Amino acid sequence: MGLLIVGTVAFDALETPFGKTDKILGGAATYIGLSASHFVPKSHLVSVVGGDFPQEHMDLLASKGVDLAGLQVKKDEKTFFWSGKYHLDMNSRDTVDTQLNVLADFDPVVPQEFMHCTYLMLGNLVPAVQKRVLAQLPQRPKLIVLDTMNFWMENALPDLLEAIKEVDVLTINDEEARLLSGELNLVKAAQKIRTLGPKTLIIKKGEHGALLFGQNNEIFFAPALPLADVVDPTGAGDTFAGGFIGYLAQTDDISFENMKRALLYAATMASFCVEKFGTERLNTLTTEEVAVRRAQFTQLVHVHPVS
Repeated sequence: MGLLIVGTVAFDALETPFGKTDKILGGAATYIGLSASHFVPKSHLVSVVGGDFPQEHMDLLASKGVDLAGLQVKKDEKTFFWSGKYHLDMNSRDTVDTQLNVLADFDPVVPQEFMHCTYLMLGNLVPAVQKRVLAQLPQRPKLIVLDTMNFWMENALPDLLEAIKEVDVLTINDEEARLLSGELNLVKAAQKIRTLGPKTLIIKKGEHGALLFGQNNEIFFAPALPLADVVDPTGAGDTFAGGFIGYLAQTDDISFENMKRALLYAATMASFCVEKFGTERLNTLTTEEVAVRRAQFTQLVHVHPVS
């Protein structure tokens, strides 16, 4: 039954060299859902928020086709909150504040009508929570994609390794690939990580693009579009993941060739995310804008044959 997204719905407070915000809409599942909405008419969300989460944010997600039946609302608790400050190069940041709030004891419940999903996107979360979601599904989805981060590699590695065993695609950045594998070279890192379970690996390199590694030693590279305005990189990786799995769900084709196309759409979606703070750019993004920018990616790497 379509696409199931599991992850955080949260508040963020951000500071970059281009400005700062108070509490705004954030969370991995939020970015994934908004991004995937350009490819699938409906997705299903499993997450948790507190009683302080505004109805207007729920209305936004619902307007994008995100089914909120799996969103737990704990009225007497507060929503997960993260605050961060980015450095001048925007590739590094400091965490100013993290308040787990409702996430501290989040026990995901997959609604009955979501259990037969065809595509599953496990956004960045506690690995034990990701495992509990997998345990609830009566049959394996056609494709499972998992995103994670260095914090879980350093603090919950046994649970993370158990979760990774069960997925088809793992998406991490270059620093995390080196940490997880113990290899400095990314080709060697990918080979080692793929022995842990996932047949396919995506290594994101921020403004330097992304690498896709397949099970038959295939490698594909998607560039990042040079942008004049990069305001806030928060959520870019989640937006990337939403574009990737959204396109695969739309086309219902999980071949490596189609994953190449999905990677270019993923990069396209991420390029929009960084143009404004938080989800602001995604909130009003049109399908026509996505098509135009996707064509720009084609031109970025296209070379006419020598006559």
